[in-house]
Amino acid sequence: MQEQHLFDYAIIRVVPRVEREEFINAGVILCAWKSGYLKVKTSLNEEKLLALDPEADIEMIKLNLASFDKICFGKDNGGKIAEMDLASRFRWLTAVRSSIIQTSRPHSGFSKDLDQTLEKLFEENVL
Repeated sequence: MQEQHLFDYAIIRVVPRVEREEFINAGVILCAWKSGYLKVKTSLNEEKLLALDPEADIEMIKLNLASFDKICFGKDNGGKIAEMDLASRFRWLTAVRSSIIQTSRPHSGFSKDLDQTLEKLFEENVL
């Protein structure tokens, strides 16, 4: 029987004009800290973004989304946060903030295949 992994995930949102509270989903972060798993998958739909804000700085937003990758995967260029343990990195990435890049509240679940679960959540919420 395959092991069930307890995981938490959050949806990454791009909120180009915070005062309007309109957003598009741009990624998923999934963490199963007991399994040593923390991954992110992002995709920016530029057409939808520009429909919300024709003056959105797409390159700056892409750089900010790339920082999620650096922190999740503990890359050297991810700064001090990328050096933290998995659970701390996930909590930092999903902390409530009022900025262009935000996340949903974390949600929990069980999975037998964490990579497959990340793909499914990404397809359901971002694509």
